[in-house]
Amino acid sequence: MNINYLRRVLATGATVFGLSAVFLLIAPALFNELLGFITNPFLEWSMRMIAITLIALCGNMLSVSLKGTDDSVFFSARVMALSAAALGTLTLLIPVKTLTWFDYVYAAIGFGFSLAYLVGLARSPRNNPPTTNR
Repeated sequence: MNINYLRRVLATGATVFGLSAVFLLIAPALFNELLGFITNPFLEWSMRMIAITLIALCGNMLSVSLKGTDDSVFFSARVMALSAAALGTLTLLIPVKTLTWFDYVYAAIGFGFSLAYLVGLARSPRNNPPTTNR
């Protein structure tokens, strides 16, 4: 698989994180309610802080996808494969009585990105050296 696949996954992930960050900045109470939380000003402030962190992550992912060396793309893909899987897992472990449809969708997005990174990494020529005929 070509390095361009991982670059596209990083750029797509940057877009999704960017949209999530905007959502968190503009409507943290709605985001909390969709997750099944009882919202309050403290939790909304925390979500806005997370949004700022997501903006930084989004910028770094986009920068690596557009201008990063192949080594930096592979490194970021490995980090993001683990992070996306952790995001999906933590979303399913939200401490609420009943998970919402949004929780399942959000978790699926995390697991989907993790899978996309893992597919790209597994199909990388770096992980599949050419075989020699003896």
